[in-house]
Amino acid sequence: MSDMLSTGVSGLLAFQKALATVSHNIANANTPGYSRQSVHLATNPAEPTGGGWIGNGVSSTTVTRAYNGFLVGQTLSASSSYNQFDTVSNLASSLNNLFGDSSTGLSATLQGFSQAVQTMANAPSQTTARQAVLNQAQTLISQFKSYESSLHSLDNQIGTQLGTEASTITSLAKNIASLNQQISAAQASMQQPPNDLMDQRDQLISQLAGHINVNTVTQSDGSINVYIGNGQSLVVGTSAMTLAAGSDTFNSGQMRLSVLTSNGAVDVTQSLSGGTVGGLLQFQEQMLQPAHNVLGQAAATLANLVNTQNAAGLDQSGAIGGPLLAVGGVRVLTSDTNQGSANVAGVIGDFTTLNANDGILRYDGTQWSLADATSGKSQALTASTSGGTTTLTGGGLVLTVTGAAQAGDRFLVQPLSQAVSGLTLLTTDPAKLAAAAPVATGAGATNTGTGAIDGGTVPTTTTWVRGNYTVQFTSPSTYTIKDASGATVVANGSYTDGATINFRGIQVVISGAPATGDSFAVNDNANGTGDNRNALKLAGLLNQKVFAGGTQSVADLVNAYVGTVGLQTSQAQNGATAQQNLLTSAQTAQQGVSGVNLDEEAANMLKLQQAYQAAAQVIKISDSLFQSLINAF
Repeated sequence: MSDMLSTGVSGLLAFQKALATVSHNIANANTPGYSRQSVHLATNPAEPTGGGWIGNGVSSTTVTRAYNGFLVGQTLSASSSYNQFDTVSNLASSLNNLFGDSSTGLSATLQGFSQAVQTMANAPSQTTARQAVLNQAQTLISQFKSYESSLHSLDNQIGTQLGTEASTITSLAKNIASLNQQISAAQASMQQPPNDLMDQRDQLISQLAGHINVNTVTQSDGSINVYIGNGQSLVVGTSAMTLAAGSDTFNSGQMRLSVLTSNGAVDVTQSLSGGTVGGLLQFQEQMLQPAHNVLGQAAATLANLVNTQNAAGLDQSGAIGGPLLAVGGVRVLTSDTNQGSANVAGVIGDFTTLNANDGILRYDGTQWSLADATSGKSQALTASTSGGTTTLTGGGLVLTVTGAAQAGDRFLVQPLSQAVSGLTLLTTDPAKLAAAAPVATGAGATNTGTGAIDGGTVPTTTTWVRGNYTVQFTSPSTYTIKDASGATVVANGSYTDGATINFRGIQVVISGAPATGDSFAVNDNANGTGDNRNALKLAGLLNQKVFAGGTQSVADLVNAYVGTVGLQTSQAQNGATAQQNLLTSAQTAQQGVSGVNLDEEAANMLKLQQAYQAAAQVIKISDSLFQSLINAF
């Protein structure tokens, strides 16, 4: 009878634990991260008898949770990818709206300036038309500065968010390490997995994956190690590292992320991906920094083209045109790890070959090298030293190095980071716009040949000797050039149909068949107030092919960038939608294994209730048999 009683008690206790576990499942059906638990039952060892082995009931061996590591890994990966795409999508939309607006966007602003110059070209003598150009130039400057201000706001926003993300990730890592300690201790003392603690830890890891891509490795003591980037430890057992945000070594304002270890800070920025952090870094590198560069390149190149073309014409007073726009200069920052005393300054030498990206200038103890800070591609440098100053030329830059550099010294060269901040209009006088060409040409009224002369050009007004000149043909194949005083400038020039004639900084082309005695005037155009030839060239500057080996204009550069931003925004939005669907699918699959099904739990409860009642009935019958036996004696 005692065997029957103990067997009934074992069933009663086992089913009691099973019922308690089902109740626990039902109570946590809506708890985030909870995994359904199950009691595992096993038959107690039987006792041998002459009539065979007699069973001794049942016992609960362990309580396990419904867990599938593969599905959990899929969910973590999908969560990380979705949050990265979603972050980029939200930030890209603001950038796309900034530059892509048809009325206030970058392309529209540049076209507004070009149209104002074209209007002036149609009426070069009208002060109102000239004033409209200056007004539009000021509008252009204000718009550029507004764009730059918005970009700096995004810079600050990203810096703040990265700082917040670093703090959040560090906090999650510490909580995971704390749970590792509790889980290891509980498992060591009870030799059973503490399921609820493990669920809490998995939930923290899931939250961590929303901020950054993670890889996990489970240890034999039940703890989990967490790694980020290219295998950099974030959590090892019960120890958690600190992820910190700070400026780069050049103090440029660009935010970097480092893991603080016992051996010092390890910069992991370039290796991080996934989650909100990955999205912030991707947007910063692939969209925001290029936006700064393109804006600076457009401003600096346009200013250079405008100033160069204005200097190629004459203003309303007949003077050679002066510079109209100024831009900020090249910025060079010194690494705080430099050991030498060298200083580096720079200017833009050639806008057409300028690399708009930032560059890293290094000294190896013997030679200087310049590499693109984004791609790492090297830029060819030509070095020359004179009087203790080293001049480095390459990548469209001219850099001067003074002082003594040490091997390993580095400098961050930013060709265009200050271009827009220094963009200013240098004159408020509309008469300073050089609408007229420097020279005026014409054929002699008594010419008898078929020769014709073009309008003439002055490639560089700094070498132009101003004056009135006459090209006199002494034969159909020879000519002389004299100035207004009759002094000979060119004697016995050889004429070739359509060939350029150069003298005193002037270029003219005569074509056709001039006759002996024919003459052509090449005069200073100081009084050409109605001339619009230089104004027409000013109006066409946006379409002047100056980039990519003479195949791309400022307008092309801007339009290509605006198109790229639109494409990147669309890709980010589509990617976010696709990744959200993948995340939902992965979560559904995981919940199908780990989630609590209330209908299933209700059925289990009924089944276990009946088993519990049956075990109680066994105990009752056992008690009745004992009573009968006692009464018989």
